[in-house]
Amino acid sequence: MHIFYSDTFVLPLPPGHRFPMQKYAMLRQRVVAANLVPPPSLLVPHAATDEELQRAHRPDYVRRAQAGELTPQEIRRIGFPWSPQMVERSRRSSGATIEACRAALRDGVAVNLAGGTHHAFADCGAGYCVFNDSAVAARAMQAEGRARRVVILDCDVHQGDGTAAILADDDSIFTFSIHGAKNFPFRKQRSDLDVELDDGTEDLAYLDALEQHVPRVLAAAQADLAIYLAGADPYYDDRLGRLALSKAGLAERDRLIFHYCRSAGLPLAVTMAGGYARKIEDTVDIHFHTINAAGALY
Repeated sequence: MHIFYSDTFVLPLPPGHRFPMQKYAMLRQRVVAANLVPPPSLLVPHAATDEELQRAHRPDYVRRAQAGELTPQEIRRIGFPWSPQMVERSRRSSGATIEACRAALRDGVAVNLAGGTHHAFADCGAGYCVFNDSAVAARAMQAEGRARRVVILDCDVHQGDGTAAILADDDSIFTFSIHGAKNFPFRKQRSDLDVELDDGTEDLAYLDALEQHVPRVLAAAQADLAIYLAGADPYYDDRLGRLALSKAGLAERDRLIFHYCRSAGLPLAVTMAGGYARKIEDTVDIHFHTINAAGALY
């Protein structure tokens, strides 16, 4: 299994910023300490090129984001102050999902230790997301002739609204999102299938919903590749989650996704997506067990 990371491209944030950037470095350190993969399989990805980004994003948005010409309103919507490092890291995060998809198609499974930036739209960023790595990577695999059809399985607690909007008219990429009904974004888009959950949903109801819908999604998608957004934020002690899954429930979620994809013969690229637990170690723990389970089951 190959694992791609971009945490060495440091994003400067003001003191007290809500986004826990340190989780990425902590996660890589834990992967290394556990020797999950040999060192040559832990790789820095390329920065997604303009051509790769523009398959999902409007050229003018890519240009303005690169040049630092976003408006104050656009920067506020993203939630990060603009900097050259912000753009570089965002390009690397999309590049990591592209490379994870390539590796998954070759080896069965691969992981991006970041990614899942599903709130980025074609013409703007939002919710800590600058470029939409899932849409960028899916379109890259199609352009490279590696996959004809792709399914995106979004299990972050927030709806993948940017992904749904970018791919709304694309029948070759199936978008599935299971998320909190009343959580951000408050204006939802329409995925190919949305499963909305009440605040406080616990393990059993969540897992029942997955078991009911994911096999149907895979049957309908008829995909050559799956991209899985394994958000840690459905966790009961997540500051932004509003659901109530335990670590055991999230581990079972991962097991089900891996089982269904493997049974369908689907190569799987895994991205980490959100995670904002009150104790950052809990977020890292959830992400780590996702990666460990992926390597064990494929």
